Amino acid sequence: MHLSKLKLFLEMIKFEHTIFALPFAYIGAFLAARFNHPGGWPSWWQLVWITLAMVGARTAAMGLNRLIDRHIDKKNPRTADRALPKGLLEQWEVLVYIVFSFLLMGFAAYQLNLLCLKAMPIAVFFLTLYSYTKRFTWACHLILGITDGLAPLGGWIAITGSFDFPGILLGLAVAIWIGGFDIIYACQDVEIDNSLGLQSIPVRFGISRALIISAVLHVLTALLLIWVGGILKLGLFYYLGLVFACALLYKQHKMVSPEDLSRLNFAFFNMNGYLSVIVFVFVVLDLRWFIPILR
Repeated sequence: MHLSKLKLFLEMIKFEHTIFALPFAYIGAFLAARFNHPGGWPSWWQLVWITLAMVGARTAAMGLNRLIDRHIDKKNPRTADRALPKGLLEQWEVLVYIVFSFLLMGFAAYQLNLLCLKAMPIAVFFLTLYSYTKRFTWACHLILGITDGLAPLGGWIAITGSFDFPGILLGLAVAIWIGGFDIIYACQDVEIDNSLGLQSIPVRFGISRALIISAVLHVLTALLLIWVGGILKLGLFYYLGLVFACALLYKQHKMVSPEDLSRLNFAFFNMNGYLSVIVFVFVVLDLRWFIPILR
């Protein structure tokens, strides 16, 4: 296929935002290294294969979402200019990219360990399921959260080759974190979702209550991440990272209100990206210069 088609596809799925998704998997990998061997680090090759698996997974997920939602996107003024609704890409072309992305994900999983490869169908199931959920349940945000929560759990399994409670807890924290973000993002589509018969928490409960639910989920996220730190006996830098992350979460919630959603896209994309990167950086600092806190 022509390079211009590839460029259209990458723009459609916002490929550049992959860099914001990667820290979730890296956090799982680095904390798993601490869990396996205090002071341990993932190898460079493990990080390379984790990166390729994440690139494949996110690209496939976004491609599927655009393909499955193409008719809905065409009716939504916010998304009508995407490549599929405008006819700039054919369905079969997007499907080729999706298949290639899943193959990349599978090959990378195979290079990591057998459990990663065996767990891949679970990831594929959730990557595919999410795009359909808003058609039948307002809990669709939580399904997206679970899908993204598989990233840190996958990073954990890539290092340990096993399901461990701290890794599951970390995945749950990220799932709730992303679910809360997605609730905020969905507030901008309440009217069009209502007209199309689609479901979401803002549609079901209203924007005011949806923002409260999102805030509660983010408080729960912070508590779960504190629990992860306690189980793994993490140090001062990890908790400093959580303080910064919580400050950004608070700022994000202050940026949007039922009366003013004008800064919603900034709050969703930029703040989400900053949060994941900040927590990852402080996890690395904690591994490098472990400073225990009073317990």
